[in-house]
Amino acid sequence: AVMIDMFLCAFPPAMSDMEKKLAEYKCDTNEAVCLKLVRFPEDIDDESTTFHPEFSHQLYGDDEMAFGYKGLQIQLYYSTGNLSTLFKVKYTARVTDTFDCVEPDDVEGKIREIIPAGFCCNTDDFISLLEKEANFKPFGSLLHTYKVHNVEAGEDLTYQIHKVDISCPGFREYHERLQTFLMWFIETASFIDVDDDHWDFFLVFEKYNKDGETLYATVGYMTVYNYYVYPDKTRPRVSQMLILPPFQGEGHGAQLLETVHRYYSLTVLLFRFISLSLSDPTENYVKLRDFVLVKLCLTLSSFSSEKLSQGFSEEMVSEAREKLKINKKHARRVYEILRLRNTDMSDEEKAREFRLEVKKRLYGPYRKNQRELTKMQKCLRPEELASHISQMDTRLQHEELEKSYQDVLAEYRRVLERLAQA
Repeated sequence: AVMIDMFLCAFPPAMSDMEKKLAEYKCDTNEAVCLKLVRFPEDIDDESTTFHPEFSHQLYGDDEMAFGYKGLQIQLYYSTGNLSTLFKVKYTARVTDTFDCVEPDDVEGKIREIIPAGFCCNTDDFISLLEKEANFKPFGSLLHTYKVHNVEAGEDLTYQIHKVDISCPGFREYHERLQTFLMWFIETASFIDVDDDHWDFFLVFEKYNKDGETLYATVGYMTVYNYYVYPDKTRPRVSQMLILPPFQGEGHGAQLLETVHRYYSLTVLLFRFISLSLSDPTENYVKLRDFVLVKLCLTLSSFSSEKLSQGFSEEMVSEAREKLKINKKHARRVYEILRLRNTDMSDEEKAREFRLEVKKRLYGPYRKNQRELTKMQKCLRPEELASHISQMDTRLQHEELEKSYQDVLAEYRRVLERLAQA
C-alpha cells in the first residue's frame, strides 16, 4: 500500500476529459474582483482605473478560487466621495450551460454578505448618483491639510484629514461602505462594532475641482480604539489602517499616522501612552510607524546628535513619553535608528560599538533562556536536561543573533532612506 501511494505521488493519474473541461471553469478571485473609485462616467469603462484585491480568502476560501465560470468579473465600483456602489457580476460562460447537475459557486451571494443595502445593479442608476457627488462633504472636524505634488497633473493636490465619531449624521452608512475595502487589502480584517463609543475614526480626503465645483475623494482611513487604563486614563490603540490602492505610495499613510499621533499627544490629561502597534502589523506598517516616530523624535532635544552618541538614556524615555506619548520600547527603537544615522559605519570601531549595543538588546530573550536552563539543572533528570541543552545550542544562538541584527539593520536603513527623501 505504501509503494502504491508513493507511485501515485510520483505519477499522479491523468485528468479525465471531464475533469479537464471542468477545470476551465475555475477563476482566480483576486483577478476576478474588479474595484474602481469613479469620479467621471468615462471611468466606468476605463480599464486603467481598475484595481484588484490583494486577498479574497475571507469570502472565497483559502485557495481564493471560484468555480463555475469562464471570464468571471465581479465588479464593485464606488463613487469617490460618498462611496455609492455599483455591483455587477459578468462572465462569458457558466458551467450549467454545458453540464447538468454541476452547480457554480454563489459568487454574488458572498459579496452581498459584506456590502450594505442600497447599492446599484444598473450603470445608468450609478451615473445618476455620480451627478450628486458635489453634495458630498467630508464628515467630522478638520485636523490637518497638506499638499502632494502630482507629476501627472503637473500641480499640487490638496488633501484633508478629518476626525469623526459614529454619531455624525450619515457617517454610519458611509462607514459600512468604506469598511468593505478591508476584506480585500488586510489579510486578517474584521468589521468593528460601531455601537461601541470608544472608537475614533480618522479619514483622508482629496479636495479637487470638477466643472467649477469643489468635490472630495476618499483616500483612506484609520480606526482607533480608546482602551480604559486604571485609574483615570485612556490608551488609544490603532486598530486598522488603509490607504486605498490608487493613492498608495504618495505619503498619505505617514501624514495620517503623524496627524493622529499629534492629535492624541495634545490631549495631555487623558492619555499616558499612544499605541501605534497593530495586533498583526504588516512589514509596511512597521516601516511607516518607524518613519513617523523618528520624524517626531527629531524635534526632541534628548535625541540630538550630541546626546545620541552618549547612548540610550532615561532622558530620552522621559521626554518621548511626556511630549509625544511614546513608550520606552518604541523610544529605544527610534534611538537605534537615529544612532545608525549618526554613525560612520565605514569606521570599524564605531560600527562595532553600534553593533554590540543593538545586539545587547536583541540578546535579552537568549539571556532568559540561560536563566531557565539554570533552573532546569536543579530539577530535571540528566537525559531531560540534555534535550533542553541541545535546543539552546550556543553556536546556533550566535547565528540567530547575527541574523536578527542584520534584519534590524536593513529595516533601519530603509527608514533612513525614506527620511532622507522627506
